[in-house]
Amino acid sequence: MSRSTLRVSAINAEIRKAQAAAAAPATRISAKAAAKDKAAAAAAAAPKGAGEIRIIGGLWKRTRLQVASRPGLRPTPDRVRETVFNWLGQDLAGWRCLDAFAGTGALGLEAASRGAAAVQLVENDAALVAQLHKLQQRLEATAVRVQRGDGVAALGQAAPGSLDLVFLDPPFDSELFEPALKAAAGALAAGGFVYLEAPVAWGDERLAPLGLALYRHLKAGAVHAHLLRPLGAGAASA
Repeated sequence: MSRSTLRVSAINAEIRKAQAAAAAPATRISAKAAAKDKAAAAAAAAPKGAGEIRIIGGLWKRTRLQVASRPGLRPTPDRVRETVFNWLGQDLAGWRCLDAFAGTGALGLEAASRGAAAVQLVENDAALVAQLHKLQQRLEATAVRVQRGDGVAALGQAAPGSLDLVFLDPPFDSELFEPALKAAAGALAAGGFVYLEAPVAWGDERLAPLGLALYRHLKAGAVHAHLLRPLGAGAASA
């Protein structure tokens, strides 16, 4: 092989080497971008928490509760709960309570924190029930019982006059309000209360046929918070 041929071969080899070196960074950048895109997609698909709320008063005051991202889950805001428990009084010692649509458990746990003797948390979502069990253990909440099931059915199974406080916060797009209120009225003690959270205001004209009367009401954003009493037990107040 002639010297000129060797030189041409060497030059061609150098050219190929340079071309490969020039292409390599682009390949590495492309692979890195693909990995980044994959990680971003995985992060977007991963379940995210919806934040946290806190217990307002009592034994577990300032305890923070994580809020899972679940369809329809809409925890009662701290400010609304604070107002409701101001209405009820700070000491719930001896009260028997049932939270029929427990969700995060904030309402029922707030009652237990303030001394309620028995709090039944009823929730139909298995993931939320598991979270409620963990909270119960974390707080050593011996007065709290967590039950997976239908809130309206749980109220229907309660003995007449056996509950001092019922929390009703059904999904806003459901048709559970009227059956839940009717069942709650049947289980409520003569001096008891029902807390109702709804997307619209419930007045006495709708409540009276169910055996209940409006005692307190407030509107906070899209939420209407009501405190109800058995019909004839107390006058309505703003």
